Amino acid sequence: MADEVGLDLVEIAPEAQPPVCKVMDFGKYKYEIAQKAREARQNQTHIVVKEMRLRPKIEPHDYETKKTHIERFLKGGDKVKVTIQFRGREQARPEIGYRLLMKLAEELSEVAFVEFAPKQEGRNMTMVLGTNVKKGQSVSQQKAAKAASCKKEVVEEVTEA
Repeated sequence: MADEVGLDLVEIAPEAQPPVCKVMDFGKYKYEIAQKAREARQNQTHIVVKEMRLRPKIEPHDYETKKTHIERFLKGGDKVKVTIQFRGREQARPEIGYRLLMKLAEELSEVAFVEFAPKQEGRNMTMVLGTNVKKGQSVSQQKAAKAASCKKEVVEEVTEA
């Protein structure tokens, strides 16, 4: 029957009694499976862990700048590993670094949550912040915002002319 129609006879369940076969175009079937797999790969999100390094004696302006960078990474859908490096006598006062990390986590609580609490490992204290925004959502929101701003610019140009 398969030869008459010009299709392939594919065995689907060889263990069944009697074995189950299907008449289909096997090349087309393989192509459709490959297309579905490629589409699934495109929809995957790759989470990147960015790292930001601080010192316990950081100046307020430097702290604000680094906090802004961390916030931008989090809004982009990435995780952020915040590391505080202790040098010399600073190692005797790890509570300063702990307070700094907790202050940072509290200020970024709108866009992030603490995934791994501050933990000291040798001369470094690390904390990982996870984002409240999914990466796919953040990218689509950024594209929508960009499109809206472009549309607004075009409307303004048209009204001026």
